[in-house]
Amino acid sequence: MNDRTKQVPYGVSNFVDIRTNNLYYVDKTMYLPMIEDEARYLFFTRPRRFGKSLLVSMMCAYYDCKLKDRFQELFGGLWIAQHPTPLQGKYLILYLDFSQVGGDISKIEHRFDSYCSMRINSFVQRYSDYYPADIATQIANSESFADKLDLLCNYSAEQGYMLFLIIDEYDNFTNTILNEQGEAVYHAITHADGFYRDIFKKFKGNFERIFMTGVSPVTLDDVTSGFNIGWNIATKPQFNNILGFTTSDVRTMFEYYKDQGKLPADCDVEFAIKDMEPWYDGYCFSEDSLRGRDRVFNTDMVLYYLRNYMSYGCPPKQMIDPNTKMDYGKMQKLLQFDKLDGDRKGLINKIAEEGEIVCELFDSFSAYQIPKVQFFPSLLYYYGMLTIKGTRGERLVLGIPNNNVRKQYYGYLLEDYQNRSYVNTMQLDDGFYEMAYEGEWRKCLQFMADSYAKLSSVRDAIESERNLQGFFMAYFSMTNYYYTAPELELNHGFCDFFLLPDLTHYATQHSYILELKVLHKGSTEEHAQKQWDDAVAQIHSYAQAPRVEALRQGTQLHLIIMQFDGFQLKRMEEV
Repeated sequence: MNDRTKQVPYGVSNFVDIRTNNLYYVDKTMYLPMIEDEARYLFFTRPRRFGKSLLVSMMCAYYDCKLKDRFQELFGGLWIAQHPTPLQGKYLILYLDFSQVGGDISKIEHRFDSYCSMRINSFVQRYSDYYPADIATQIANSESFADKLDLLCNYSAEQGYMLFLIIDEYDNFTNTILNEQGEAVYHAITHADGFYRDIFKKFKGNFERIFMTGVSPVTLDDVTSGFNIGWNIATKPQFNNILGFTTSDVRTMFEYYKDQGKLPADCDVEFAIKDMEPWYDGYCFSEDSLRGRDRVFNTDMVLYYLRNYMSYGCPPKQMIDPNTKMDYGKMQKLLQFDKLDGDRKGLINKIAEEGEIVCELFDSFSAYQIPKVQFFPSLLYYYGMLTIKGTRGERLVLGIPNNNVRKQYYGYLLEDYQNRSYVNTMQLDDGFYEMAYEGEWRKCLQFMADSYAKLSSVRDAIESERNLQGFFMAYFSMTNYYYTAPELELNHGFCDFFLLPDLTHYATQHSYILELKVLHKGSTEEHAQKQWDDAVAQIHSYAQAPRVEALRQGTQLHLIIMQFDGFQLKRMEEV
């Protein structure tokens, strides 16, 4: 085992720290020439926990004139070391991270000004060789960030200095204001004479280059309306993989740690990749990238899995990093899940039940458009709740990227159902255990059917077999014993549910194919029997599909049909 094995960079976003303290770095430097070939004022979005902060940290280190002489130390062995561009080490970098701005809304303008002023002062100290004492003193003594910025930029222009402005999380505090204080307060700072809009006006023309990252284009659309400041490169195919890990990245990383003795000798790297794919992979950020089937993994999730494997010699039992729960809580607030109207709530239900939606992806929209249902899928996309899956005519198919995100949709449905009619989830958890280990399925499924019938308050919403499936899917998502696969294709048909055993983490003994049927109002007994007979033939056809043997992984397979008459379970049998 090598004592100099690179550390796993979980939670570390400082490039210089990673390169000087022996942390593992997935090389993204080959994108630097591509960035330079774009417009000089660039805007780039990605969901949280994809590595935006590390990207801009790497850019700061590459372009900073103060680090020019450390190029080989910081970039040796990386792609750019053999392909440096003429702009390497040419800029004075002003770096702003707006996630540092927050607190009491009544003081937000003051806090913003204080933070940015501090960054200007630090900038002048860092580049003290470029700014004489009298200029530095004038800047330091100026009362506002705007005044400091004017002095800095005017002097820099006179001297011919090349300034590069890099802003990370440009929309962090404005999103919080929009959610917690409403559109009126948000509008006041991003429109007309709002302080945030005024600052963006000053940025334009005072910097040689600007690079901004954020989650969504909403704030940018509001603060730059009427004057173009940013060229959005987020959906360009050449930047699809600039963040996130490709399968090759993941394979190389795991093989490195296995070779270093940090993973068990019998660790099957390909199996680990297949284990992670349904949970962390599946993101695509460009329509043109669909042709190459380019998909990327969520970086933090992969590192979470790797750390667990290194610590315990096996994959984590809980595939979702607990640290992301707070992220999804924040995201739900930003998406205002608690304030959804009927149309947007119906859209969430549709996506949760069908896994995708055909729509237009808007690359620009303002805050006042967020409540409009046609813009809601785009907002879900920017927050990582949807990704590009395909095309249909001139429209895109946006779908749920993986099980990790799917769990968040089902969590929303669960919360909605629980608010309408409480279900004892502890009893349900006991039932799932008995299904997995004892093969005792009747009590659990009967309990779910009874709970469904008790939801009298949602009877107007639950009118079809599709919504019945949504209810069952939401509660099946609670169990970790199974990967719940809805609408799985088997023998040219689609079974309602296949409960696939998660043998990597649990010694599950039983697996299940479930078929749910709903009788139309006024159906006769003859029609009910015919529907049942058809379901029996259908489910046996599914069970004979060649894939099933591999999917059940040696567990005992049960074929269950549940027939509902309205909201009541009429018949349930294993066939």
